[in-house]
Amino acid sequence: MDYDAARSRAREAEAGLALAEPVSLASIQRHLERQRGRKIVINAIDGATDKVCGLWFGLDHMDLILHARAASEVHRQQIVLHEFAHMVLRHEQEIVSPELAGTFFPELDPERVVRALRRTDFLNEVEVTAELLADRLAARIRRSQDRSGGQPGNFSSVFG
Repeated sequence: MDYDAARSRAREAEAGLALAEPVSLASIQRHLERQRGRKIVINAIDGATDKVCGLWFGLDHMDLILHARAASEVHRQQIVLHEFAHMVLRHEQEIVSPELAGTFFPELDPERVVRALRRTDFLNEVEVTAELLADRLAARIRRSQDRSGGQPGNFSSVFG
């Protein structure tokens, strides 16, 4: 795997987003919704396995990101940013079988679940590039918080 190429793609993808300051998880979400022309819904899921932190499903009318319950807001943010990175990098989703759709959406007609990004190898170039872009976006969020005097996570309520 070519880590330099992955870093370069992540850097170019971040620059191509042209995010307006201040940058936050919510502002990135709104930016992607406008860019993609569809709503992005983010929900926690119970019972996720060690191998599944986040999933991105393309439904017929929106994008849905499901994430494992995270130990902290920073960890949750990183999981969501990783899924956003797959969108930005235009990583292809696969057609979802009705059986898989029924596992995650028992109350939804399986035909409405169109595509999902499924991963079997977390060290391939696609995953590494998405994580590098997620790291860059997280750094932008931190820099925006520093400039605005904001506190990351929930620090202000814990430490005063």
